[in-house]
Amino acid sequence: MKAPDTKIKLVVGLGNPGGEYTNTRHNAGQDFVEALSREYLGNLNPEAKFFGLADRISVQHRDLRLLVPTTFMNLSGKAVAALAQFFKIEPEEILVAHDELDLAPGVARLKIGGGHGGHNGLRDIIQALGNNKNFARLRLGIGHPGNAKQVSSYVLKKAPPEEQQKIEDAIQAALKHIPTLVNGDWEKAMRELHTN
Repeated sequence: MKAPDTKIKLVVGLGNPGGEYTNTRHNAGQDFVEALSREYLGNLNPEAKFFGLADRISVQHRDLRLLVPTTFMNLSGKAVAALAQFFKIEPEEILVAHDELDLAPGVARLKIGGGHGGHNGLRDIIQALGNNKNFARLRLGIGHPGNAKQVSSYVLKKAPPEEQQKIEDAIQAALKHIPTLVNGDWEKAMRELHTN
């Protein structure tokens, strides 16, 4: 799908709530949004009407909404739809950061639209947005355990320190491209991030 000229107005970070899931592989998207909020001196606060932690930061003199759903991963769409409807944000103006089994730790890739690829958070968001798949994704590589039966236990575990550092490095690399996405220059952001 061709990169749009759409300017991002909402960044969502997927994860599971609760201390036992902190810094697990499945929470890479949440880790990204928390890092984004810190980078721009934001403050993620509980917002009951959005079923998550929400923030508003200024990037390139533009408002950017941040959201970390506090529902479980497979109910992420409830939070995304609630905030998007309230602020009249179109699916094409949403970037969802999530963990990606099909990429190695340390790799971050942007993608426009597409299916859910078996990711329960993405599946629920697509459904909650009226089966609209046209939102963007920031795919943060966590690697694959090699056996499909081990996926659920693998994603809910913390990565070994060396792998975790690579995931954090990928988050830092992706953060640099948020101003470009807020300005709508997808081609540039993809070109630069994907050559890392």
